[in-house]
Amino acid sequence: MGKLRNVGSNFIRSDKFIYSLLRAGVASQVASWVDLFTGFALFAWCGLAPWLSTAIGATLGGVINCVINFHFTFHAQNCSWKAVIVKYAMVWVGSLLLNSFGTQGLYWLLNHWPWLESIGFRPDGYYAAARLIVSGIVSLFWNLLLQAKFVYKVNGFDQYAIRMVDAITPHKKHS
Repeated sequence: MGKLRNVGSNFIRSDKFIYSLLRAGVASQVASWVDLFTGFALFAWCGLAPWLSTAIGATLGGVINCVINFHFTFHAQNCSWKAVIVKYAMVWVGSLLLNSFGTQGLYWLLNHWPWLESIGFRPDGYYAAARLIVSGIVSLFWNLLLQAKFVYKVNGFDQYAIRMVDAITPHKKHS
């Protein structure tokens, strides 16, 4: 029972790569389910275009992912939240573009491969397939890498990010 308790404690608290990777997987799953459900619902029930459904779902999932990663995954309390917001937004915009246009492109490509129907694929499934394939690739090779090495680490860009936030946010005047 002691070893199991250690694993649980390490999962929550350790900054070793394997535990951070596992926590990132949990955070990603939570945010991805919100993202994917939102995108599918907007596409299927509201009739929105694949790119717009994906963009709205990714926005909601991105906010959830940033908060979970800050507190739980990367224990980034030593990072300025202002810097994290700017850096996360930069990575998130790249992710949004890659997911939105990658999904649209793969959806278009799948629609132009008539042989897929001959093997049992249905046109309704093209969006789901495109969305899942693209989001998996972007999650691993864009989001995780940049979040672990840039967003939730103190680095030289932080001072500029903090200045950007300070420049656009109102400041209280002391009387």
